[in-house]
Amino acid sequence: MSERILYGREQDLDVAEFRRVLVESGLGRIRPVDDEQRLQAMLAGANLIVTARLDQPGRPLVGVGRAVNDSVWCCYLSDLAVVPSAKGLGVGRGLLDEARRQLGPQVSLHLASVPEAVGFYERAGMTRIADAFSYKREC
Repeated sequence: MSERILYGREQDLDVAEFRRVLVESGLGRIRPVDDEQRLQAMLAGANLIVTARLDQPGRPLVGVGRAVNDSVWCCYLSDLAVVPSAKGLGVGRGLLDEARRQLGPQVSLHLASVPEAVGFYERAGMTRIADAFSYKREC
């Protein structure tokens, strides 16, 4: 399958499309996909949302990256999700590239990986950070 993928910035991404990609990608198992209000707030709070859509009628969403950044120093990519039907098309790497293009060379990009995606981020050229810390959500 040689699908053309369209990458872009979509700050007004529909919450149902976002939810569908989270669920289909498997990331929905650790995201509040049954709480539409919280998903909407997650989208509203992100100041960088990059998307991957198939270049075909209806422009189906096949990947999304959601991030918070200060536009001058650092950006935290809180979600990077790709639907299984688009795996192998370079969508994850394309979303990272689009996020970096949108941010520019002066902004560093950081994320916390799920264990099964660590190899992907290493192959994409990201550097593993040894000393990172967080407080976990209570709910």
